[in-house]
This record gives sequence, structure tokens and C-alpha cells, in this order.
Amino acid sequence: MAAAIGLNGVKVGTTSSQAYLEGKAVKETKALMAELCRHFYGLGWVSGTGGSISIKVHDDSIPKPQQLILMSPSAVQKERMEPEDMYVLSENGSVLSAPSPKPYPHKPPKCTDCDPLFMKAYEKRDAGAIIHSHGIESCLVTMINPFSKEFRITHMEMIKGIKGHGYYDELVVPIIDNTAHEHQLTESFAKAIEDYPKTTAVLVRNHGIFVWGDSWISAKTQSETYHYLFDAAIKLHQMGLDWSTPNHGPIQSARRGLSIAGESNLSTKARKDNSDIGPYPRCIVLDIEGTTTPISFVSEVLFPYARDNVGRHLSATYDTSETKVDIKLLRSQVESDIEQGIAGAVPIPQDDAGKDEVISAIVANVDAMIKADRKITALKELQGHIWQTGYANNELEGIVFDDVPEALEKWNALGIKVYIYSSGSRLAQRLIFGKTNFGDLRKFLSGFFDTTVGNKKETQSYVEISQSLGVDNPSDILFVTDVYQEATAAKAAGLEAIISIRPGNGPLPENHEFKTVKSFSEI
Repeated sequence: MAAAIGLNGVKVGTTSSQAYLEGKAVKETKALMAELCRHFYGLGWVSGTGGSISIKVHDDSIPKPQQLILMSPSAVQKERMEPEDMYVLSENGSVLSAPSPKPYPHKPPKCTDCDPLFMKAYEKRDAGAIIHSHGIESCLVTMINPFSKEFRITHMEMIKGIKGHGYYDELVVPIIDNTAHEHQLTESFAKAIEDYPKTTAVLVRNHGIFVWGDSWISAKTQSETYHYLFDAAIKLHQMGLDWSTPNHGPIQSARRGLSIAGESNLSTKARKDNSDIGPYPRCIVLDIEGTTTPISFVSEVLFPYARDNVGRHLSATYDTSETKVDIKLLRSQVESDIEQGIAGAVPIPQDDAGKDEVISAIVANVDAMIKADRKITALKELQGHIWQTGYANNELEGIVFDDVPEALEKWNALGIKVYIYSSGSRLAQRLIFGKTNFGDLRKFLSGFFDTTVGNKKETQSYVEISQSLGVDNPSDILFVTDVYQEATAAKAAGLEAIISIRPGNGPLPENHEFKTVKSFSEI
């Protein structure tokens, strides 16, 4: 076979035999792509030659990272594509087989402009297929709040169609800004994938969406689910209802005098109790440790449980995709720690060193990280998965202060959105509030933020939160924390801030300028 031609016209060496390229597996995948594109055209996802698709050629005899990649061509009528119109690429993105030119009025063949984005999804997510849709729902939903960097929705049955999500979970999809050409999205697309390790999609404002899965069935199922949820969000917005809150109640811009049908006795009481107070905040963002939950629960229950069960958890889940992602994050973090000379960091060997060697190194690193109380994403992700097992086995139960449930219900009745911002992962946060000494409190929470938005002591983190929540002014957000430096950072970003005084909390600087509360009933 002659040398292959790279996507930029550069000749590269052949990586697959002609017989295999013309074999059954490749032919069937090409035919499948043509069939799917006709279906997507009917859904309005690939009209006007827009959109694209890529699928790996499944072959049990070839490791997934080394399987061939098929991509649709650019600027063609997707509903009229034939199997022979598809490009075949090697695992590193070099073209092994390209379609033959067609007579006028067809344009010369060209591989999809999305190829570098598809390759990022294959590289960073071990995807088996990626779908790029120009469906109008995925475009319009990014335009409702032109400054939002995330799409968030919760308490919708169809959320269960997204990998790793259930009815009570909040689905978070990152939004990146559009560019003139799709390949120019590569950098921001890759960053979104890194910043949101649980996402299976990236929205592009005023453009569309990229969705991936471990197979074409998973990618298709999730694409259909995302479009359903976007359509639901748009229709709820048109009805004046807030899709991002658990009860999907009326969108509120002013809290005084609002009317909610069938409000509870607590709702009525809340209004009377607060009739002499000025305008309510549109959103309240709560810290966990030392604010909603005793510090002792985190330091004396959660941390020891995670530390004592690292080895058991990794041994039981070592071959799962979730744990593979956790190990990859930890290995990258430890490599950085070693370069910086951070105490306690020991190299984590590659997988070929053996399961026991890898786990032993991770256990040592996690122990050092927990002792140093490090607020890093790699550690928090693993801890969250360990705690998930603990809650599922009834070995853990979240603890909140006695005043928290009533305050959450009161704020919810007033139409105030409540969010959590903690150094623990979003999963860990949902676990704490999903199974507490007062039952499941997630129905009162509109969303969760963790350190993927930034360090809690940095002002930019609160800028990101205010932009994500879509408020007119950062001062519409009240942040409650027990840490002075966090309150200071939030205030610098324009948020209102209150410091929580709870048993076991650390001392505050003298003559600090913040209001303090000993109970949420004082807010």
C-alpha cells in the first residue's frame, strides 16, 4: 500500500493492511455511519451539511486505543452520504484511506474540520464514538444566558440517560465560545474536557454540541438525551419556569410578594418572618465543612474512612473506567508534586508494573495528601468514589447541623436558589446531602461547585461562579463560609459574604469586617 496522506497533506507511513481496510469490520462501520447520518438529518442535527460523526472500528482482537477511526467528510449532504464517502484514520489521526473525488457539483473530498476535536475526545476520554450536532436545541440553550459557562439541570427523569447520572443528580455541561472554524475550538474543547472530568459532552455557544460515548450506541443515546433536556429547558424558560432548580418553579427576579401555588405552612411562615427584611439574595452559596456540617465529621469520619479504604477500593474497581480516570489524575498530580519537591510524593508506576505496585504507590500518596489536607481535584475525585461505596453500604451517613434543613426548606419556599461550593468533589457533596441525619436534602439544592472552578481562596473562583449562575450582579449572591480567606476572596469578586461560627471552627482575625452567624436561622 502506498504511503498515507496526513490531514495536513503530510505523507505518513502505512499502519494497516489494505486487506483490513477493505474488510468486513471497516465496511460495516462505514455503512453504520451513513445510516446514522440519515437518521440525524431527520432529527435536524446535520442539516445544511453541518454536523459530523466519528466511530472507532470495533475489533476484539485490537486494543481500543489502537483501533481504526472513521470520520465523516466535511461540507457534504450528510443524508446522501454513502459508506465509501468515509475517511479511515489510524489511531494517531493519519489518513489511511480517503474517498475518491466526485464530479461537479460536488466539492473535492475533505475530512471533517472537527477531526482535532474528535481526536482529543478519543485521547482524553477513551471514546468509542463522537457525534457533533448542530441541533437547534443545543444552539439556543447556550443563548438564553450568553455569559454562562455551564448548562445545569436537575430533577428530570431523562438525566438518567447520561452516563453516571441519576434523577437527583445535577447534570453539568461546559459551554465554550464559538470560533470562525471548528478546528480553532481544539484548545478550549480540550480544556473543557480536562476541567469537567465527568462530562460526556461540550456545548459550543451559538453552534451546537459534541457528545461522546464508549460506543456508538452510548454516544447516540446520550445525544438524544441531551437534546431532549435542552428542548425541555427552552420550553420551561418560555413558560417562565426555572429548569435549573429541583422544583422547576417560577423564575424569580424579586422575592418580595411572589406567589407560589400551594405553598406550605413553612413557606407562609418564611414570608412573615422575613417581611421586614430587604431584598433577598437571588442565590445562596454554602460551604460545607464548618458551615453546614461539623468540621469533626470531615476530619474524624470522612477522611479516615477514605484513607483506610483506598487499597480495598482500588483493588475492587481497578479495571473500571472510573478508577482508570482516577489513577490517571493522581499520576499526573504526583508527577507535578515530585517536580515541585512536595513532601510525601512518591512515583506511581505505569500499569505494566502490575496492579499491586500501582495500588501500593497510590495508597502512600493519598495518605500523605490527606495528612497535608490538600485541596486538589485528583484526591477529591478518588475520595468521592470511596465515600460513594461507604454510603451505599450504609457505612457512612452525612451530618448537618440541626438548623440546616429548615433553612434550606425556607429558602427554597422563597424561590432562592441554593448551591454548594466545597473543596470536596461534586460527587462527595451530593453524597453528604443525599443521605443525612435528616434524610435526603438534595431536593433543596440547585447545584454543586468544586475546585474545578478554582481554589476557594482565589477571587477568580467566585467570578466563575457568579458567571455560571447568570446573575445580573455578583452581589445577588450570598456566600456563607467559616474561612476568612474564602469570604475575603468572595467579597473581592463582588459577592456578599457571611462567616459561619460553629463549634470546632478555627479562630477569626480580630476586627474583621464580616457579619457572623451561629445559625442559619440568623440569615
